[in-house]
Amino acid sequence: MKNPIARRRFLSSSSALIALPVLESLGFKPFAAAAAAARPSKRFIFLSFGFGVTQESWFPALDQPGANYTLTPGLQPLARHKADFTVVQGLANKFAMDGHSGSTFWLTGANRYSEPGQSFHNSISADQVAADQLGIGTRFPSIQLNGGQSPEADGHGPGLSLAWDVRGKPIGGQNTPIEAYHRLFAKDSSSPEKQKALLAQKRSVLDTVMESAADLKRGLCKDDTAKLDEYFQGVREIEKRIGKDEQWIGVPRPKTELAEPKAGVSGKDEIQLMYDIMFAALQTDSTRVVTYRQPVSSLLKSLDISVYAHDMSHYGRGATMDASQKRDAAQSELLAGLLDRLKAAKETDGSRLFDNTTVVFGSNLRQAHTLENCPTLLAGGGSGIKLGQNLVVPKGTPLCNAWLTLLKGSGIKVERHGDSTGIIKELI
Repeated sequence: MKNPIARRRFLSSSSALIALPVLESLGFKPFAAAAAAARPSKRFIFLSFGFGVTQESWFPALDQPGANYTLTPGLQPLARHKADFTVVQGLANKFAMDGHSGSTFWLTGANRYSEPGQSFHNSISADQVAADQLGIGTRFPSIQLNGGQSPEADGHGPGLSLAWDVRGKPIGGQNTPIEAYHRLFAKDSSSPEKQKALLAQKRSVLDTVMESAADLKRGLCKDDTAKLDEYFQGVREIEKRIGKDEQWIGVPRPKTELAEPKAGVSGKDEIQLMYDIMFAALQTDSTRVVTYRQPVSSLLKSLDISVYAHDMSHYGRGATMDASQKRDAAQSELLAGLLDRLKAAKETDGSRLFDNTTVVFGSNLRQAHTLENCPTLLAGGGSGIKLGQNLVVPKGTPLCNAWLTLLKGSGIKVERHGDSTGIIKELI
């Protein structure tokens, strides 16, 4: 009778067994009977910027590891959050070769030439590994945000966003604050019946395609069979998305205090709006995984900087270095504002949204065409990592070791990611 369940009393008849409510007189105590408050879900925010940073004034000194390091000018706007973020130095994607295509492989760590006969190959990104498990209960498994006019102009390289699916194929996203707002919060004007009919039509088309493809598969050579299998995987991904849409038919999108953005916003204001939108998305549990491929060129313009973003990344002394340092300060200021909001938002159990969110801020490029020591700043309590540190790891440590550490720390079941060789123990 030590088990509380065994002390329950039941009313029984020949055809039913009905449990009585939990009664203290029968041995239950309020604290034992009450259901434990649901633990808030883990969240991820991945923020990438092109063209790197000003290495002389962004990175903390290598000879000041630990918590007692001097905050650099590039990170100074984050001073009020110093105890709540860690800068990791020494990370790199060993297969990265293109100085201005950083975000393409930033979250994947893939070797673009690993497939014989192909000039481009990618693999699943860390955000999608997280979304596969964290996104089961949300309307959107993940949200991909993009800014600026073009990825090339902002130092990002090929891809529709930062996200790549399990086949290594690019995942599209929202390119303006208006698109993102409507995707997350706009009411669906069509009736549930019409939505069901449209999804049923899509399923019918997919069924026909799969039947035709299955017939075609007979007699194909090995290479063509592999290509067709990849095609099947793509169709299965579409089927998953349709299934997800079917689950949410008739469920209204959440209300938000955020007003609909105005058209034509760019630069610093655009980044601020995107941060506001991603905060609202996490706060309403519309999604638990967000990526944002940030603009650089329009940011410079909004700061009244006339230097081209590409030229800025190859800074010397004078105007180009000034531009680079102003860019660093502006990005840190915007990030500080986002962390403020995450800290101010309360969860149902009394914790802060910040305590359950992992924020990643960085680039695959240090500066110019230098691909080692990728700028990496980690914040938030979602992955249980050690914060408030200037962490210096051995040169050439895989960037994917950081992603693996964060994923595992958030409870994601994964053994390795990209070119990872293990977790970063110093982060735990």
